[in-house]
Amino acid sequence: MTGDLDEFRAEVRGWCRAHIPANWRRAQTGVSDAEFAGFQKTWFQELRRAGFAVPHWPREWGGGMPVAEQIVLHQELAAHDAPRLVLAFVAIHHAAATLLAAGTDEQRRRHLPAILDGEIWAQGFSEPGAGSDLAALSATARRQGDGYVVNGQKVWASGAAHADWCLLLARTGPEAPKRRGISCFLLDMTTPGIDVRPIRQATGESHFCEIFLDDVVIPRTGLAGRENDGWRVAQATLAAERGMTMLELAERLGNAGFRWLVETCTRPGPDGVRPVDDSLVADRLAAFETELTALRALCRDLVERHDAGTSGPADASVVKLFYSELLQRLTGFGAGIAGPAAHTELRKPRSSGWESGAWALDFIGSWEWTIPGGTSEIQRTVIGERGLGLPRDPGAGR
Repeated sequence: MTGDLDEFRAEVRGWCRAHIPANWRRAQTGVSDAEFAGFQKTWFQELRRAGFAVPHWPREWGGGMPVAEQIVLHQELAAHDAPRLVLAFVAIHHAAATLLAAGTDEQRRRHLPAILDGEIWAQGFSEPGAGSDLAALSATARRQGDGYVVNGQKVWASGAAHADWCLLLARTGPEAPKRRGISCFLLDMTTPGIDVRPIRQATGESHFCEIFLDDVVIPRTGLAGRENDGWRVAQATLAAERGMTMLELAERLGNAGFRWLVETCTRPGPDGVRPVDDSLVADRLAAFETELTALRALCRDLVERHDAGTSGPADASVVKLFYSELLQRLTGFGAGIAGPAAHTELRKPRSSGWESGAWALDFIGSWEWTIPGGTSEIQRTVIGERGLGLPRDPGAGR
């Protein structure tokens, strides 16, 4: 198997050298929404032709790559500083996970090939009063005829301004306990009654959006899974943020992110002194390298044990907590070392992640990871209750 992986790694390395766009970071800095979307769709199709776009999908839908090869693929893409699939992320991970776990055959036949052809999805889960407490959502879906009428508001919907479809959670059982009255829907974003409003962020981008739903009609065929079973469906969706996606992010942080940090620390300042010549800075660099090595090993272990069916109930929370807080500390340190100049860099490559080297923007963006998808406090609760067997919080809604 080691020989096969070495051969596959060499194949991926050769492909990366030939196909990753040269100077894409510069070309993707300061571009318009249309240019960003066009680049993302072109890059997705480049990966698709190589069989690298959806390796985690089942073979019958265009994936089927062994886990060991997926790990190698993400390692090499990160090592060669490939652009991220920002625009397709929800579609190839969240939407696909939902369709595979709870969709009908008709829904899968309709959407999985369309996603490969470039169909973009957003996720309509969070609400102004229900972010980390997803069970508290208040958007309603009322049965009417052969469908549902939806009213409510969603927020922090990544890429919704570009989306063709949306994974939507709404309350169909208002009298049921919080988690038992939610349903999951596949929403066509061209349906009348939808108003998408981009949210201008502190970084200057408008990746997140609000979605307002005013008497939006969804046919019964748009229900994913059973009515009032949306909580369980949502857990399958959110599970897509764990495992291989975390491994990809960890590899990117350990490659481009750490390279940018070392470069920043070894660049002479206005006084001609290199920050790395300070023993405290050198110690911090060594500590970050050690933590990144541990994070990457944790992610590989999680992916391998998940594939073997031996992962624990809190393992994904451990990885998410470790990654998000390390990302925040590393980017904060980079912003401090870079000094005032970092705060004048107000643009970053739009197809990068949180390892662009625009330190102030990366640090601001890092807060996306300690809050959404379950705050650090929630992750610690999961680790304590499900991982360590501590008593459950008596005040938490169930």
